[in-house]
Amino acid sequence: MDKARLEWVMSGLNQHALTKAEDQFFKTASEDFSKNQTLTERQEERLETLYKEKSHSVPSKDRFAFKESSPKKAKPMRPSGKYY
Repeated sequence: MDKARLEWVMSGLNQHALTKAEDQFFKTASEDFSKNQTLTERQEERLETLYKEKSHSVPSKDRFAFKESSPKKAKPMRPSGKYY
């Protein structure tokens, strides 16, 4: 995995809430790449799998400032004035 691909995968993972174990692996893989300029095959596979799993889910709301809108209330119907 080259540096550009690793940065792209990691930026995608930053958009999602990670579990404690996933976050620890994420940090360890980043440090390993910084030291060695490469990752093991297992680390690459795990990062790719994690990215694929997380990319199918909705990004966590704490990473983005989405405004939650309240549901619109339905207007009551007016009587038409014609009763049959």
